[in-house]
Amino acid sequence: MTTRPSARDRRHLTGLRLAAQGIAEPRAADPVEAVRAMLALQGQDYLGVLWSAGLRTASATEADVEAAHASGALVRSWPLRGTLHLVAAEDLGWMLSLTGERTVRGAAGRHRQLGLDDADFARAAAIARERLGGGGRADRAELLEAFHAGGVGTEGQRGAHLLGNLAHTGLIVLSGRTEYALLDEHVPHPRRLDPDAALDELALRYFTGHGPASVPDLAWWSGLPLTPVRAAVARVRDRLDALEVDGVEYLMRPGLEPLADRVHALPGFDEYLLGYADRAAALPPEHADRIVPGGNGMFLPTLVARGEVVGTWTRDRNRRTVRATPLPFAPLPAATERGFASAMRRYGRFLGSPIEVG
Repeated sequence: MTTRPSARDRRHLTGLRLAAQGIAEPRAADPVEAVRAMLALQGQDYLGVLWSAGLRTASATEADVEAAHASGALVRSWPLRGTLHLVAAEDLGWMLSLTGERTVRGAAGRHRQLGLDDADFARAAAIARERLGGGGRADRAELLEAFHAGGVGTEGQRGAHLLGNLAHTGLIVLSGRTEYALLDEHVPHPRRLDPDAALDELALRYFTGHGPASVPDLAWWSGLPLTPVRAAVARVRDRLDALEVDGVEYLMRPGLEPLADRVHALPGFDEYLLGYADRAAALPPEHADRIVPGGNGMFLPTLVARGEVVGTWTRDRNRRTVRATPLPFAPLPAATERGFASAMRRYGRFLGSPIEVG
């Protein structure tokens, strides 16, 4: 069971994280810079990850983030924990070089249950190359139809696992909300790193963008075993600052100062919570079920005040306006209510739509 740090230590940790993640004072000039600074943003909630990128910039809009995605500067794939993430295009290849083969091996048992074998994956890969080659694009349904027409069954979960395998092995990448492209065509100039250099890059950039965080946090976030993670941390340790709380060492970028006074309306799956194995600093354990109702893996948008998650919020978007409703764990002080309204005005500028606060 996780022991929650003292209130003073929690404020210090969360204030440092809000600063490191570019939430408290967004300074990134554009969405690509914001994503690159974080290395990766969890991205299965498409509209949510657009806001995760946008809120870390000085003034980017939703259209700006989508344009960066469509241009190929940002891509989405499954480079960490077999989970969809938004990353800067040049970083995807070396990240998959660390995690892709391990993810494929981990899915082998499920592939056998689904009746998928190497011949199925090879045939699906050939179909994808033919369908997407020369700069082609196809959405999920079109690719699955092509697989089916080519003799590779996609019923049940087979289709999802076929697409996942082609992404994990670096053949295809999401170039839009549902559109796929060939990775080597869509990202013609990837960074190429040898295994140790890639591990070092992963560790340094994780702690720079997410720290203060622990070595177990990095191992969980990356989905990699502790032994190589510890080795990488040892190699980059002299480029990081450290702080100790309750006997746990946290690493972070040098010179970081805490910032935690504003109220923030974060999307579901944001790295502020999802970036750590241990979330006790920001999230009261007794309210964890309110963030992930029923433990179904779906993280709700969070309302954060002074670094602590104090509730969730919902949005109802139609053609003309967006209605946002806070759902606090307890009645909010007037200052926090005003802070939520201010956060929603900023969100409205991001969407290009007026916000009504309910």
